[in-house]
Amino acid sequence: MASLYRQILNWLDERFGAGAVEDFLRHKTVPIHRHTIWYYFGGMTLFLFVIQVLTGILLLLYYRPTPDDAFESVQHIMTQVRFGWLIRSVHSWSANLMIFTAFVHMFSVYFLKGYRKPRELTWITGMLLFFVLLGFGFSGYLLPWNTLAFFATKVGTEMAGAIPVLGKWLLVFLRGGEEVTGATLTRFFGFHVAVLPGLATVLLAMHLLLVQHLGMSVPPGVERATAEGRATARVMPFFPNFLLRDIIGWYVALGVLGALAAIFPWELGTKADLFAPAPAGIRPEWYFLFMFQTLKLLPARIFFLEGELVGLLGFSLAAAIWVVVPFLDYRAGFGRVTRFFTGLGIFALGFIVAMSFLALW
Repeated sequence: MASLYRQILNWLDERFGAGAVEDFLRHKTVPIHRHTIWYYFGGMTLFLFVIQVLTGILLLLYYRPTPDDAFESVQHIMTQVRFGWLIRSVHSWSANLMIFTAFVHMFSVYFLKGYRKPRELTWITGMLLFFVLLGFGFSGYLLPWNTLAFFATKVGTEMAGAIPVLGKWLLVFLRGGEEVTGATLTRFFGFHVAVLPGLATVLLAMHLLLVQHLGMSVPPGVERATAEGRATARVMPFFPNFLLRDIIGWYVALGVLGALAAIFPWELGTKADLFAPAPAGIRPEWYFLFMFQTLKLLPARIFFLEGELVGLLGFSLAAAIWVVVPFLDYRAGFGRVTRFFTGLGIFALGFIVAMSFLALW
């Protein structure tokens, strides 16, 4: 076996320089400290993204993106196609788990100050990738063309339409017209299977390249203790030590995903009726609940502006600050500035959790 492995590497090395890859894997290391566990959520998010791609391809074999056929094609998948219900449940649950692990990964990097120099671009590409994942969730939600998805999409696009100056254009761009119709379904299908996967592929490649080139960051406290001689820098080889631990994390994610898909299969609901009134208690997916609840609690007018407009502007500003935080927290890990941004992160996390639970009640 070892001889075959060596022959394969030699064959690849002669043609593609595979020896450089082997050398890279042999010398790449991962820091060991009490926060190392948070490193595994990045790989877990990537694993769930791969599950999304594979199950999405299987669903595409039967799905028809038209208002007359979309609901029936999903119904056919769930009732007639062998294990179709399971594939759809895995696809839906993995989308939610992927966004959850992406949230955990994002906040762990934030609190560990993993965005500090020279990893600013790693953070920015990661954040752009996170927004693309939210776009996957939003666009994919409409594709079954059921009642809840139809009205949730209507509410979501109306929020986009409230943005000043660009709102009207953005609403028409998303819907393919003034209202949510079959054109919206076709457009969202295009976003979901072509535009967003293309963006995700480019951003993912850039993000992984930056992570591999710059390595994984060490928390400021560990870095300071090592520099002052109070601790010794500890590392583990990426291959096979860290990779095997990463694979265990994938197995855990796969176990949770399989259990959720089998025990709580994803419901289809009823077919969307464009002329029916909106059902009571309509809500977006859980990762948009904090925005939904905040906009509900805002008064109709704040000074001379509409309350919803103020809320959307506030969320847009918060997102922009979050993306460029590496350039604002210029002393990441030390001093008052970084303590302020740590407090800001705690507030943001608490706000998202509190508003989401409030929306569920």
